[in-house]
Amino acid sequence: MKKINENIALAHVTGDRKQLLVEHLYNVAKLSRSHANKIRLPLHGELIGLLHDLGKYSTEFQNYLKSAIGLLNPDEDEDFVDAKGLKGKIDHSSAASQFVWQKLSTQGKLGTIVGQILALCLASHHSGLIDCLNSGINSPVEDTFTKRMKKADQRTHYSEVLEKSDKNIFDHVKEIIDNPEFFNGFEHAIRSIMLSGSAKSDKIIQNQIGLLVRFLFSCLIDSDRFDSACFENPARVRYITDRGASKWDGLASRLEEHLCRFKQEYPIDQLRREIAEHCLNVAKRDKGIYTLTVPTGGGKTLASLRFALHHARIYKMDRVIYIIPFTSIIDQNALVARQILEHEGVTPGSIVLEHHSNLTPEQQTWRSKVISENWDAPIVFTTTVQFLETLFGSGTRGARRMHQLANSVLIFDEIQTLPVNCIHLFNNAINFLV
Repeated sequence: MKKINENIALAHVTGDRKQLLVEHLYNVAKLSRSHANKIRLPLHGELIGLLHDLGKYSTEFQNYLKSAIGLLNPDEDEDFVDAKGLKGKIDHSSAASQFVWQKLSTQGKLGTIVGQILALCLASHHSGLIDCLNSGINSPVEDTFTKRMKKADQRTHYSEVLEKSDKNIFDHVKEIIDNPEFFNGFEHAIRSIMLSGSAKSDKIIQNQIGLLVRFLFSCLIDSDRFDSACFENPARVRYITDRGASKWDGLASRLEEHLCRFKQEYPIDQLRREIAEHCLNVAKRDKGIYTLTVPTGGGKTLASLRFALHHARIYKMDRVIYIIPFTSIIDQNALVARQILEHEGVTPGSIVLEHHSNLTPEQQTWRSKVISENWDAPIVFTTTVQFLETLFGSGTRGARRMHQLANSVLIFDEIQTLPVNCIHLFNNAINFLV
C-alpha cells in the first residue's frame, strides 16, 4: 500500500481510496444540518456534524488507524501500534464534546443548556446517549456528564486536537455560533415545547426536551453512518439517492388506478368506496392527529394508504410509515401495497420496505438492508416494537432512525394493543413529533 503524508489526518480507507478527516467532517455537517432542519435547528445539526470526530486528529488515533489498514509497517515505522489491542480503547469523542461545552457554557443560562445538549450528543455518538446521572445501590448519585467534561487531557487529547485540526473548521464553528439564529432558534424550540398544549407538567416538558436531544443525536448518527457508507461503497449510495423516494404523484396515481378497478356488486363494496372517499377528503386537511375506525372487512388498509399518499403529496412529506403490532399483519399489508405500488421494472423493496425481526437473511437483499438501517424508503412497514425502540431504545441502532419520523405520515394499526405501561410515553412522543 502506498505511503501517505504523515501529517494528513484520515477518516476512512478502502483499498487505495482514502477519505480525509476534514472531508468526512464537512460531509456529515451538511447531512446533519439537513436532517435537523426538520425541527428548525439546522445550525445545531451542522455544528455537531462538523465536530463529531474532532478527536481523530490525535496522533494516537491516526497511528491506530494507519496501523490497522497497513499504512504503518511494524518492521519499518516506529509509530506502528497494535491496532487489534487498541480497538475501541482510544477516546475520540470527548475532545469535541469538551470543546463545545467550554465554548457555550460561558454564554449564560441558554448557552449552558445548549452546550449540555450538544456536548451530550457528541460524547455519545458511538455508545448511545449516556446517562448524565448514575447511581449504584449503595452509592450516591454521580454526575457523569460533568465527570466526562473534566476528563484528563492526556486521555482526550484535547489540546493536541485543537492544535492539529484544520483551522477552517474553527472559523466555521465561529460563524455558526455567531449567527443570531443559533441561540434564538434553540430558545424558540424550547419555548414551543413549554407552551404546547400537551406540556401540562414539568415531567412532560423534560421528557419532550429529552426527545429533542435524541432527535439531534439521530441526525448526527445517521449522517455519520451514511457518509461512511457512501465512501465505502459508492454503488449503494447511488442506489439510495437515485431511486426517487418522493414521487408521491406517481404512487398516488397507481393506487387510484387500482381502486377504480374494484367492482360495486354488493352493499359492502359501496361502503368501502365511501370510506376510501372520506379518507381522500380528510387528506386535504391540515397536518395533525386523526383517527380512523373501520370494522374488519371495511377496506381500512387501502383507505388509510389513500389518505397517506395524498396527504404526503399535498404537504411534500418525506415518507409514510405503517406501525403494526403483529408481523403476520405486516407481511399481508406490505404485500398488498407492494403489488399496487411497485410496478414492473422497479427493484422489489425499493418503494415498500418491511422492517421487523422475523425477516430472514434470505428475504433481505443488500438493498433492503441498507435502507432498513435508517428507514430511507417512501413507504415503511414496521412493528410497534421497532417504533418504540426508535424512540426509547438504548444504543445507536434505533436512535439512528428517529429523525425519519419527522415530516412523515405515521399510521398506527390496532393501536389498542399498545401496552398500558407504554401509553404515557407514546402519547408524549407523538405530541412531540406533531
